[in-house]
Amino acid sequence: MDSDLTFITNEKGQNLKERFEILIKDTKFFDCLVGYFYTSGFHALYKSLEKTDKVRILIGISTNKQTYDLLQKAKPVEQSALQFSSAEAKEQLGVLVEKEMEEAEDSEKTEEGIYTFIDWIKSGELEIRAYPSEKIHSKVYIMTFGDSDRDKGRVITGSSNFTQAGLVDNLEFNVELKSRADYDFALKKFNELWEDAVDVSQKYVETIRTKTWLNDTVTPYELYLKFLYEYFKDDLSQHDEMFLKYLPEEFMRLEYQEQAVLNAKKILEEYGGVFISDVVGLGKTYIASMLAGQLDGRTLVIAPPVLLNKKNPGSWPNVLIDFKVSAECESIGKLDEIIKRGVEKFQNIIIDEAHRFRTENNATYEKMAEICRGKKVVLVTATPYNNSPKDILSQIKLFQKARKSTIPNLPDIEQFFASLDRRLKNLDRQKNYADYIKTVKENAKEIRERVLKYLMVRRTRTEITKYFAEDLAAQKLKFPDVEKPEPVFYELDEAENIVFTKTIELVAKKFKYARYTPMLYYKGELDDRQAVELSQHNMGKFMKILLIKRLESSFHAFKNSVNRFIYSYEQFLSEIDKGNVYVSKKYTNKIFEFLSDDNEDAVESLISEGKAERLPSKDFRDNFKKDLRSDLDILREIQEMWNGINRDPKLLAFIAKLSTNPILKKNKLVVFTESKETAEYLAKNIDIKFPNETLCFTGGSSELVREKVTENFDARARLPKDDHRILISTEILAEGVNLHRSNVVINYDIPWNPTRMMQRVGRINRVDTKFDKIYTFNFFPTEQSNDQIKLQEAAEAKINAFLSLLGGDAHLLTENEPIGSHELFSRLTSKNIITGEDENEESELKYLHAIKHIRDKEPDIFERIKHLPKKARTAKTDKVHGGQLVTYFRRGKVQKFFMATSTNAQELDFITAAKTLEAPEDAVQQKIDKGFYGLLEQNKRAFIFSTTEELPDIKMRGGRDSATKILQILKATMKDRRQFTEDQDLYLKKVMTQLEEGGLPKQTTRVALQSLNKEIEKGVNPLKILSVLQSCISARLLEGHFAETTTDYFGKREVILSEYLTNS
Repeated sequence: MDSDLTFITNEKGQNLKERFEILIKDTKFFDCLVGYFYTSGFHALYKSLEKTDKVRILIGISTNKQTYDLLQKAKPVEQSALQFSSAEAKEQLGVLVEKEMEEAEDSEKTEEGIYTFIDWIKSGELEIRAYPSEKIHSKVYIMTFGDSDRDKGRVITGSSNFTQAGLVDNLEFNVELKSRADYDFALKKFNELWEDAVDVSQKYVETIRTKTWLNDTVTPYELYLKFLYEYFKDDLSQHDEMFLKYLPEEFMRLEYQEQAVLNAKKILEEYGGVFISDVVGLGKTYIASMLAGQLDGRTLVIAPPVLLNKKNPGSWPNVLIDFKVSAECESIGKLDEIIKRGVEKFQNIIIDEAHRFRTENNATYEKMAEICRGKKVVLVTATPYNNSPKDILSQIKLFQKARKSTIPNLPDIEQFFASLDRRLKNLDRQKNYADYIKTVKENAKEIRERVLKYLMVRRTRTEITKYFAEDLAAQKLKFPDVEKPEPVFYELDEAENIVFTKTIELVAKKFKYARYTPMLYYKGELDDRQAVELSQHNMGKFMKILLIKRLESSFHAFKNSVNRFIYSYEQFLSEIDKGNVYVSKKYTNKIFEFLSDDNEDAVESLISEGKAERLPSKDFRDNFKKDLRSDLDILREIQEMWNGINRDPKLLAFIAKLSTNPILKKNKLVVFTESKETAEYLAKNIDIKFPNETLCFTGGSSELVREKVTENFDARARLPKDDHRILISTEILAEGVNLHRSNVVINYDIPWNPTRMMQRVGRINRVDTKFDKIYTFNFFPTEQSNDQIKLQEAAEAKINAFLSLLGGDAHLLTENEPIGSHELFSRLTSKNIITGEDENEESELKYLHAIKHIRDKEPDIFERIKHLPKKARTAKTDKVHGGQLVTYFRRGKVQKFFMATSTNAQELDFITAAKTLEAPEDAVQQKIDKGFYGLLEQNKRAFIFSTTEELPDIKMRGGRDSATKILQILKATMKDRRQFTEDQDLYLKKVMTQLEEGGLPKQTTRVALQSLNKEIEKGVNPLKILSVLQSCISARLLEGHFAETTTDYFGKREVILSEYLTNS
């Protein structure tokens, strides 16, 4: 090798940086010709350059060719192209510096290096020029030594840019030229280019000072607006106008509804599913119909039958026709027929009253999952979440995989929801009530922050009234005021009170419900004893709750139920004496369907009359008959007690209220009860007092009666009538119908779950109601007293008796709502329950509204904050959080906020971060403390940790769930697949992938596991095992979800902005 040539490749500890440091020690002038100069290169060398007299950096800026050519033609010939390009060259440098600083590490070392760089520019020690030409791609470094040096200088040229990577990290090829001829040639060439270049030193300084995170003029108010701009950027980017092909006559085009459609469409395209969950009465059907009109492909609407009845003006068929949206509608009870016909032609599925699919452990959910697979899924429900975290998980699984979701930073949603469930598992609802409630609220907040913020559109009336006020005023639309619910006490006399209280104790504590739980006493063999016994325990509990509800509903309904129970027990015991016990798995499932539809009357008749399988009584334990006789004795005791009660204080209180209360005397009324017998009893007795005013509607009512309901109580009825003033209905009208010619709801039974009250009042609290006020009345049992306070105290004691005597089963009465007796009374007399604003949470809409106001009313400010640099920072006074730092981070769709102290960093939710950063326009900017970077590092570490959630482990998982057990069976039995065809092999791989990624409903895996276990008992035959899988797992469930092909898991981690909080 020629001794005058030295290659430098950054290998084996011999890197360009080290060579420069040796040469620069003796360098008087350092000249650098590069495509672009990076400050990271300067950081690496500036200590070595401190003794150098002059540093010249010449960079080649790629001027836009089209602009260059236009300038050439437009300007006089005598002006040079370089002059024309100088402004552009400076502009181009500014852009490059901005970009580089966005990527540069925001550290004390970086800041120190850049400020040194600026100081050198100001002193003249450093000068930067740009040569505006596309032709410079060289990397040449020229070092001129002092006069006393025997060498004049050295030249290094090659592949290395003047960056940390080029000097140290990358594999490069550079050569050091030592000959005087090479040095002279390089310097001469450099000087020629230098003369024609544009001085950009001041542009560099200006860009650093104004357009990078070292800009020290950002005010707290500007940073707050930048925070809002960045957080709501997607919302601000949406078109405010939505294209509607057709608008129904007299339909108000409301901004809040159109905003919901735009948001829902964005969510749907990104995640494959969306919850439309505005509180009741805000027009979710309209929003979903408008959304359907914005989507490509055909749409299928699946809804309860009442919402498909064309005689109901607000039904899906009518609304879709009004908007001229082409979609097919089918009943929620006809999922089999939908699957049989095929769903290939549909791209979009809308499910109304989607909260019916909160559990995946039944065949109905399994069918819905099959229909939704690969489609965009719109879930319409005001109440998607009812305290159990898994309520939401089941619905999300209709469009996302449980162990491989596309929700930002949450690939394993199954694990996430299981962790929330575990928090509740060890807490007793009654003993640890305060902790239980606290945990429920924390869970709800975490679900909102980590899951629903990406998937849900939900606003309350208060939010809409506040943040869409201008549009509502322009449309002359005003929501009615919701009055605080009024308690109506029915007073039990002494004898009634004794019987009432004793009955609760007997029903809740003494009665064993043996007639409804025979398999708990069965000695014979059972396929899955654990599952059967669980089902039987649940049946006993549900029958207990049924009796409790009947007792509170009406004395009439309770007495009839007791009589039926006695007859049923007598018949059952008679058959046992003949050696027979009748049980039926067939009607057990039907019972739970009726229970989920609140059809408790049908449950009773089904249990009493249903045909069943006969088992010999000798196969049952001896205590079965003993418990049956004990139950029958208790029923007869209860019957005997109630035979002495002839007065109905509740009915008397109701008639008195109807006769004297001015609101109830003049308005149309909607009365709800959970019992058909109570409804019919009420209608009969009220008709005596108020002839021809009452209309009764229950699950057994005819289509003609339904038409009368619409004509008399729906404000949108095409042919309105005034034949009836009082509507008495069971729960069947509590969802999906409009009854807003009335403005009064009376809950004749205690609505043990306050959400039910919200849904009931939602029938009259509609967006297009003509009333100014909405009234609610709730009945409560109490003891006789002339003191209102004592009436309430006694009512609360009665509620407490129900809940405390039920013990661990109380959650069945409140439908999993964790409520104490005093809290239940206060919640049922709170207007917040009715309006759906029970959580007292602040709304993000406040802040979206604030930044939209700036955009629309102060465009100059909006333009300025829009261009504030990434990593912008400032400081302000905060006496509470002095010495702390708030940092806003982003990674893909994930946005997080952390507040650091000197010892740790804590994550903030959006509302807390917004409150902390919020500042008035005149807020004084303070000096950033020297501890800034230490705090920033704390926040960075916390952010990295919180976003380093690994991709779900889709290998073998431990656990006892059906999917895991099937995987274990398949991996143990399917090693030899030589007899399989390619299609069979592919099918098996798809099954295993879906099992590993949580893509199958639990009902599917449970049934498949039972069938596999039976097959394996006969011996291991891979072909037969495959056949079992094919019979249990639909091919449609092996397809991917829509979102699997549309979403990226991760993006780059970014610091968006930081604010230092000072004490002064």
